[in-house]
Amino acid sequence: MIEFPVRRLGLGEPGDADLTRSIAIEAPVSVEVGGIGYAVMMATPADLEDYAVGFALGEGLVETADQIGRIDAHPIEGGWALRIWLPPERNAIALERARKRVSESSCGLCGIENIEEVLRPLPAVTARIRVDRSAIAAALAALRDHQPLGRATGAVHAAAFCSPAGAILLAREDVGRHNALDKLIGAMARAGVDPATGFILLSARCSYELVEKTVRAGCPMLVTISAPTSLAAERAAAAGLTLVALARTDSALVIGDPHRMIA
Repeated sequence: MIEFPVRRLGLGEPGDADLTRSIAIEAPVSVEVGGIGYAVMMATPADLEDYAVGFALGEGLVETADQIGRIDAHPIEGGWALRIWLPPERNAIALERARKRVSESSCGLCGIENIEEVLRPLPAVTARIRVDRSAIAAALAALRDHQPLGRATGAVHAAAFCSPAGAILLAREDVGRHNALDKLIGAMARAGVDPATGFILLSARCSYELVEKTVRAGCPMLVTISAPTSLAAERAAAAGLTLVALARTDSALVIGDPHRMIA
């Protein structure tokens, strides 16, 4: 983050003042795979190695983190370069995917050639956990303690992996909710944390991409503090993902719990 001069303007109460405010960094990150330009994402340039692993897993470029040969991340003029090196057989997959991606955005749709590709079937969720409602409340109450950048700037999303008892085991932050989840999934893969053993908590609106990333990671349950879109709810139901939305410390909305994992 950076420190930025601002002027407080009193509206409902008096108190104009010149202040210094912490602001989250948003920068273009050029993702290259095997030396080929793959995407340019707007992201917070922290934990970029975690992001690279989560991005590669989410894009289907690799099936496991150990298939990545090397990751290079360094600043360049105007932004950051994130270079992912894969073995030849995985590079072929990346090249074919890159050929279709004329451009890229955080929505994840640019460059996809048809609707059928967007709505391709997700793998079925096979993991099972048991989560008491008090565990969801505990994770929500603890989330702020794992958001140092969010507390300082008020401008970033957080993604956290929680045990069935509600303890937050890992958390990552980014200006983009998709990026925060990619960073979390990458951090889990690098640390050897199995996504099937707990649930993911997001400080974000539940879009369909977040559902898909959670399912493809093999996590059985997703909790978000904001509401889902219709496609997110439908995709979660089709994959058998337990989805909880509008989660607050006093209540939450169970969108779907096909395996009765929540007590």
